[in-house]
Amino acid sequence: MRRAGKVCEILGMSANVPTDIVFSFTGLIRRGGETGPHRDGWGIAFYEDKGLRLFHDPEESSRSKIAAFLQSYPIRSEIVVSHIRKANRGKVALKNTHPFVRELWGRNWVFAHNGQLKGIKKVKFDSFEPVGTTDSEAAFCWLLGKLRRKFSTPPAQPALIKEIQKLFAELAERGVANILMSDSNLLFTHCSNRLVHITRRAPFGKAQLLDADVTVDFQKATTEKDVVTILATRPLTGNENWIHYKSGEYRVWRDGETVSTNLKA
Repeated sequence: MRRAGKVCEILGMSANVPTDIVFSFTGLIRRGGETGPHRDGWGIAFYEDKGLRLFHDPEESSRSKIAAFLQSYPIRSEIVVSHIRKANRGKVALKNTHPFVRELWGRNWVFAHNGQLKGIKKVKFDSFEPVGTTDSEAAFCWLLGKLRRKFSTPPAQPALIKEIQKLFAELAERGVANILMSDSNLLFTHCSNRLVHITRRAPFGKAQLLDADVTVDFQKATTEKDVVTILATRPLTGNENWIHYKSGEYRVWRDGETVSTNLKA
């Protein structure tokens, strides 16, 4: 099997119908101690409208009983954010596992990050404070504080998308900012150096995981109207054409489709 790299890995999904992420999640968690060195905890968040199901475990995902439970109890969602951790900053602890969650404007915001951000823990925080000791959670708190200061009430979608693009770019100036973030409505993504995506739609076919001997025929579990986009640090399957983000690329997803990007047509 292909070996995973020595950085944290993120996994996201945007779909137009409630969809389970068991297949992709099965590949990801193998990289947490089995096919990769990401032994320092993992987490996953599933949206149900504005509600959120959240699971964290500081144990390595390939041996986690909670991860095994989620593989046997599929949860359907339109937006999912997950993360497996290789600790660089902040000790191995439950409080330091991604994704992180905060409330803003009556919505649960979720954030997962891969990379290191120099000096972010020394900034002045506004409204939101980190619980753990990672630069990722500090970046999330800083970002939401900036949003709350700029918009006292929820802004129109174009203004929100534009402001988050600006803030992601500011974070990237501090180091590596591969990010998945959601407010339950949109999935905001940014790539510094490692992020890929694949959009599956009719006609659906079979997919084979790289990190586990598992194949699935999506045609048997989908309809012609289904659209499902999976995002990951590295491709999870070996027989599909994953698209690599460019450095600095910002892309916003809804219902499995791109609704905004900073790339020129």
